[in-house]
Amino acid sequence: MQGEDPFEQGTASILRQPKAVWATAGASVVAFMGIGLVDPILPSIAKGLEATPSQVSLLFTSYFLITAVAMLVTGFVSSRIGGRKTLLAGLALVVVFAALSGTSSSVAELVGFRAGWGLGNALFVSTALAVIVGAAAGGSSAAILLYESALGLGMACGPLLGALLGDASWRYPFFGTAALMAIGFVCITAFLKEQPRPARKTSLLDPLKALSHRGLASVATSAFFYNYAFFTILAFTPFVLNMTPYKSGAVFFAWGLLLAVFSVLVAPRLQKRFGSLKVVGASLLLLAADLVILGYGNHTTAIVCTIVSGAFIGMNNTVYTELALGVSDAPRPVASAGYNFVRWFAAAAAPYLAPKIEEWSNIHIPFVVAAVAAVIGAVVVGVRRSALPHEAEELEPKHATEDGVTVFAG
Repeated sequence: MQGEDPFEQGTASILRQPKAVWATAGASVVAFMGIGLVDPILPSIAKGLEATPSQVSLLFTSYFLITAVAMLVTGFVSSRIGGRKTLLAGLALVVVFAALSGTSSSVAELVGFRAGWGLGNALFVSTALAVIVGAAAGGSSAAILLYESALGLGMACGPLLGALLGDASWRYPFFGTAALMAIGFVCITAFLKEQPRPARKTSLLDPLKALSHRGLASVATSAFFYNYAFFTILAFTPFVLNMTPYKSGAVFFAWGLLLAVFSVLVAPRLQKRFGSLKVVGASLLLLAADLVILGYGNHTTAIVCTIVSGAFIGMNNTVYTELALGVSDAPRPVASAGYNFVRWFAAAAAPYLAPKIEEWSNIHIPFVVAAVAAVIGAVVVGVRRSALPHEAEELEPKHATEDGVTVFAG
């Protein structure tokens, strides 16, 4: 019915899905858990491998650097071998490299294995939404809702799993992830049939060509600065909080819950009422303020600000997704790959630079730099406003198509 809330439509049918959809969604939860899995155990890894915070933070840097480069490859691969085989290849790589991560005897080994893990996750996550949309019952709105719910659940549960298993040994979360992804591999092998391949094969240069569009380039540039702020919180804050794995896991579990709620429930309603650009601009400025308070507050304040940041990050993730996939005429997989190629470089840079900036200055400045990055992201959106759609409704026709892929690669 016209005017009906798409979230309510999706809720009505989200539970009535084929086994193939549930298998893919379940594996997606575990894939997204890999992002925050190491958060509660970063201090334990540093102690166990006799490494500095900046060395351990390279676990994020190698992971996301490979993820960024892999964005140029995922469309090329999936358009040639199909979505099912791409998912299975990604899962197989994650199983192998997550297990190898647990056997690491040095930081260098662990960083290298995390890079392989990043390649596997890029192949899987960049294809999962297209597969879910193609196989889902109840329309694309239910599929999108299911996928975003998997994203939020994975982001929330990753730190919790890391804390529960990491309390005994920092190695166990890696082995646990490998086991869960192996189960996902078996389920997708059993329940998911191959879907039709795109009529046109994607070249390696298509994502870069898509960035010549002013609107997509603007969104990607803004998201680059936003991601720097995002991953300063995710990768650097555990060292600042300096808590046990259980306590740190609880903090980031609460953070992930807020991320999920604001991404799936709050952001779409705010977009509908105020428009995408106002929502993302305000959310970035609030994130900047939160970062400054986090950096200069006491320990309790830092905990609260870390959790609250999940709300702003959840809203930004959803709005950037809408903007990136709706702003240009490029095919969704191509636009997504170009956008991700730009923004994940910031996710690779922040975990490395934040501890270095602390070494060069003091513990407050990394958060100030991240806050400035968030403000720059908001400024880019404001300055390039004419190149971007203003209302969420303008994006709906391109919100989900069978050849689409997500812009959030964990």
